[in-house]
Amino acid sequence: MSFNDYQTEGFYDELFESPGTPRGCAAPLVNRINSLSYDDLLRRQQSAESSLMNMGITFTVYGQEAGTERIFPFDIIPRVVPAADWQPISAGLAQRITALNLFIDDLYHDQKIINDGVIPADMIHSAVTFRPECVGLNPPRGIWIHITGSDLVRDTDGAFYVLEDNLRCPSGVSYVLENRELLKRTYPDIFQRMHVRPVYDYPHRLLETLSRLAPDHVSKPTVVVLTPGPYNSAYFEHAYLAQQMGVELVENRDLVVIDDYVMMRTTSGFQRVDVIYRRIDDDFIDPLVFRPDSMLGVPGIMQCYRKGNVALANAPGTGIADDKAVYAYVPRIIKYYLDEDPIIHNVPTFICAEKKDRDHVLANLDKLVVKAVDLSGGYGMLIGPHSTQQERDEFAAAIQAEPRKYIAQPTLSLSRAPCIVDGTFEGRHVDLRPFALYGEKVDVVPGGLTRVALRKGSLVVNSSQGGGSKDTWVLADDNPDATLPVTEVAHA
Repeated sequence: MSFNDYQTEGFYDELFESPGTPRGCAAPLVNRINSLSYDDLLRRQQSAESSLMNMGITFTVYGQEAGTERIFPFDIIPRVVPAADWQPISAGLAQRITALNLFIDDLYHDQKIINDGVIPADMIHSAVTFRPECVGLNPPRGIWIHITGSDLVRDTDGAFYVLEDNLRCPSGVSYVLENRELLKRTYPDIFQRMHVRPVYDYPHRLLETLSRLAPDHVSKPTVVVLTPGPYNSAYFEHAYLAQQMGVELVENRDLVVIDDYVMMRTTSGFQRVDVIYRRIDDDFIDPLVFRPDSMLGVPGIMQCYRKGNVALANAPGTGIADDKAVYAYVPRIIKYYLDEDPIIHNVPTFICAEKKDRDHVLANLDKLVVKAVDLSGGYGMLIGPHSTQQERDEFAAAIQAEPRKYIAQPTLSLSRAPCIVDGTFEGRHVDLRPFALYGEKVDVVPGGLTRVALRKGSLVVNSSQGGGSKDTWVLADDNPDATLPVTEVAHA
């Protein structure tokens, strides 16, 4: 098996400039894979899949009658991101997260951005993710967004664009870490030669970020990961991160509020909890404040948070910046708070709540991607060029009935990367979800989850819609022969 017959088919390809011509930074990888026999490469792919199975790296697909627990599909041909591409990604995400943090803080206090006419008041107050209960909250260190996973796409022009922001409970970083371990064993020699930047220290950096949120007088804070439980789609990640950080994984039944402090039940009695990395959405975190029917939350936890007796990451209320209609205003948000132009641009977005945009969308449903502003995972979406007339009619009716619930974007020609498909290499569309931590400053992890639309021609990369993943190699230097220290030990 080799790349000799691999075709880019006119798409921007992450490894090849054109058929038979690898990008300079990817040439060592392409040459190494070309040197492997068909049997050897397939053996390595099967070995990686067996490792995933043995480690129980799974996700849950809701709404399926059978087989809800699945192994996350993985392709052993890594994506390579040159250092020259990564620098603006890192800087752009840091800029974006800094501005969004200021934006969220402003919305729950003075709302200057609304009073100055930068964003319509109705756009905020009509969002289901705006939480009036959070007005006046002051999170520790003034940070609302501690963990971010923004989705990036690369278009035909080779430029990266932010597709959406994930600021509540972004998932997928466990796959980033496990994918890296698999690839270090798959290509130990070429991994070292290409000077791939490390991701192994993410759990340590996450724990540092969380610990920093504890009250100043607490020298050794107790940090926990709060999970909805084993039936959640990302439960593997919750358990994995808790284990890697060396902290307790807890459910709501393990916690109780006593005298405005959150206490954890242990075999030796109650122990105070200082920081909670919560993987539960706002709606369910506290039945006394949000949904009273929640069976997942901890009654009274918001009172503890408001008094500064416990820290929550991410802070309640951050979901307002996840709203896909608010996303359209992020360039204005960056300019307003930082007086800077965006380093990474948005995808052009039509807001159906605005009549001019709505009329354009309704007249061009066959050309646009329409998204429900409060859904994710590939749900509530119309991909116009691949839709039927009946689907377009149904979306047109839904948009006219509740225009605030929808936005639309042009159909991007997402970049592709080669994957092993039926014993050969074929291009599949990809996106990229880098993860960032906001402690003393915004720290973007050099890599991320490259999600792959495994179905031929599909643009939907979500795991719930049949997507898989790749390891993402961010290079420390774009010259593979440069003399640099080895950045991460590769195990044969």
